[in-house]
Amino acid sequence: MRRALELAARGPRGTNPQVGCVLLGPDGTTLGEGWHRGAGTPHAEVAALADARERGADVRGATAVVTLEPCDHTGRTGPCSVALLEAGVARAVIAVPDPNPVAAGGADRLRSAGVDVVTGVLAHEGARVLGPWLAAVRRGWPFVTLKIATTLDGRVAALDGTSRWITSDVARQHAHAHRAQVGAVVVGTGTALVDDPSLTARTGDGSLVEEQPLRVVVGQRDVPPGARLRSPGGELVQVRTHDPARVLAVLHEREVRHVLVEGGPTLAAAFLAAGLVDEVHAYVAPVLLGAGTAAIGDLGITTISDAVRLVPTEVLPLGPDVLVVATPEHPPRGTADPIARTSTEKES
Repeated sequence: MRRALELAARGPRGTNPQVGCVLLGPDGTTLGEGWHRGAGTPHAEVAALADARERGADVRGATAVVTLEPCDHTGRTGPCSVALLEAGVARAVIAVPDPNPVAAGGADRLRSAGVDVVTGVLAHEGARVLGPWLAAVRRGWPFVTLKIATTLDGRVAALDGTSRWITSDVARQHAHAHRAQVGAVVVGTGTALVDDPSLTARTGDGSLVEEQPLRVVVGQRDVPPGARLRSPGGELVQVRTHDPARVLAVLHEREVRHVLVEGGPTLAAAFLAAGLVDEVHAYVAPVLLGAGTAAIGDLGITTISDAVRLVPTEVLPLGPDVLVVATPEHPPRGTADPIARTSTEKES
């Protein structure tokens, strides 16, 4: 299973989960390996079966070790449960059950056909690899990461509005790598108009990565025709609202699993105040401004006891800068679904 998890991590993050599969013979030898390489490509189980065929291995009676329950539906590809049955697999070992009602049911199909099915093997590690995808599918709205890049005294721009560059090349390259793993990058119209960002994911040499996140602008004002947001990159999506829940509803409809909120301070405050932030990525540079725009807008907090508390999960040096990854002490609501709430408000 640990090998399957290593394979899963090779796949891209996005709408689809990262999944790995190892096929074992009765004597424990590896017959085939595979992982999901992205939307429209063979799923991990089918890739492992193809690898076994290329090796000339007979998979009848084999054990399939899979990080996520084999799917049981037909989308761009056929059901993995059926593929395993047709190949003659006798046993399936699964880390995490599939929470997606559309795709779930593979374990039951295998059991009903006489396959020995074991679930929950290294489930915690499996959930960690699935990461934001698993959280998003389980609750029915996207996982939200709030990214800020600040000076040591919490500023994102100087008094004259300049902000390029607070952090180093090393930190910015890390941020681009993270952009490449999300489904959408979100900014407010103020940031779009003042900073004129491109919101693309780029490699170290400045070229665009193959899969680009959606570029989402929140607010009522139009994006100018000549804006960098209209340059090559991900699709530009304008969500004409100031309601963070409505933004997530629109992106959920587009099957976005992971949202990266990048700015500005007003939008960051809106997501935090709504209790919709799952994780904060704070890039902090050893720079002092003393004045200028704060990283987070007004949260309506007047006393220290009401402060939004975060629990650090990682501290990563990046050249002269530091990345602090933290999660809210009180995580986003799991019962008060913002998607459902937005739908109800719209109907009323």
